[in-house]
Amino acid sequence: MPEKIRKTEAEWREQLTAEQYRVTREQGTEAPFTGDCQVTDEHGIYHCVCCNAPLFENEHKFDAGCGWPSFDRSLTGKSVERHTDTSHGMRRIEVTCSRCDAHLGHVFPDGPRDTTGERYCINSVALDFHGGE
Repeated sequence: MPEKIRKTEAEWREQLTAEQYRVTREQGTEAPFTGDCQVTDEHGIYHCVCCNAPLFENEHKFDAGCGWPSFDRSLTGKSVERHTDTSHGMRRIEVTCSRCDAHLGHVFPDGPRDTTGERYCINSVALDFHGGE
């Protein structure tokens, strides 16, 4: 596993847009239906906007109707980490980038039953799509 990427708050702020910083570094959430929820047949990989680590394959993206990009699995078992999140009076499972600890979103057990049964609900501002990979 690659070494963790560590940057100062100032370095992250210089690299990211204000919204990317708010979501990935301050555990924010983008407004629903404002990002890329479109499901296409284009082959490619979604990377972490903070460190460029590969996270999700486009072929595992599906339309959950929730307002955020949804995937039924991460790229590998080591590309993301899961953490218990008890903020906002709920108990959820937060998903972060395993390389730089960027907040990506949450994973829920209500995904497609014919695959993993999981729904990774991910903020689109935390992702950068690389087509053709």
